[in-house]
Amino acid sequence: MPFSIESARKIFPETAPDEAVPATIARFNQLSAEDQLALIWFAYKEMGKAITIAAPGAANMAFAELTLQKIYQMNSTEQTQVMCDLVNRVDTEISRTYGSWSPNIKLGFWYQLGVWMDQGFVAPIPDNYQLSANASSVLQAIRQLQKGQQITVLRNTVVNMGVDSANLGNTKRVTEPVEAPKEKSQREPVNIEGISNPTILSYMIHLNANDFDALIELFEEDGGLQPPFRKPLVGKDQIYQFFFEECKNLKLLPERGVSEPADDGYTQIKVTGKVQSPWFGAEIGMNVAWRFLLNDKNKIFFVAIDLLASPKELMKFAK
Repeated sequence: MPFSIESARKIFPETAPDEAVPATIARFNQLSAEDQLALIWFAYKEMGKAITIAAPGAANMAFAELTLQKIYQMNSTEQTQVMCDLVNRVDTEISRTYGSWSPNIKLGFWYQLGVWMDQGFVAPIPDNYQLSANASSVLQAIRQLQKGQQITVLRNTVVNMGVDSANLGNTKRVTEPVEAPKEKSQREPVNIEGISNPTILSYMIHLNANDFDALIELFEEDGGLQPPFRKPLVGKDQIYQFFFEECKNLKLLPERGVSEPADDGYTQIKVTGKVQSPWFGAEIGMNVAWRFLLNDKNKIFFVAIDLLASPKELMKFAK
């Protein structure tokens, strides 16, 4: 085999992934639990002036309902302790339950806590709370990011709280109910300037339709997928789980791309465009590059999904 997963990661090395987002997340993770909670609260309230956060669906909230009601019935001291335990990843019953949820359920959970904090039912961040100098600096860094970058930072801060799902043992992971993929007659065609490869076009169409069963069949058995800022997932089982838990109802808007021959009949293809999340309005999109490596049978051996540093990166193709 001419490529390994590690060597495949190096295709299109000129691609400039976003460095500000992981750097901001790393700085956020160094803050105290109190500052992290306050910063999330301040940032979401500030972003709410310009970005409409979609209310979570009933299916998401059903899985979090029991935990939310437990928190609702606690006194303010207990409520604050639960949130601090989640931030600090303390191994508690609620933290383990939280760790078993899919990202969308976690987002719905914090959305509801935010609503209750605003209404006074859950211990709010005091109006006179003063962020530390480090937290104020992180908040300023978030203000300077593009909206898509802000969304990514705030999403990652809450998704990584609680007990790490890798440490849950046999605890069953909880995700939203299976939804039927869109009917083929309802699927929008995809046009990518410079790209006509049917595997790439099918990847975009299947993902937009939530047709993960058809999507995974585009991959080699031992293929890999590298999500933004994470290590590669290897094998169809891991890749399917990622699509099922983290990619529901995304809208991929590929714009243009370039295709180049690689060793032993492989093909490397880079596509740039935007991705919209169901949690935010259609006017908010994240600038993304997909770097594909296809084998000689036109199956996906590897794809890296890169959040780009700036809109200018959408225009770059050449090595």
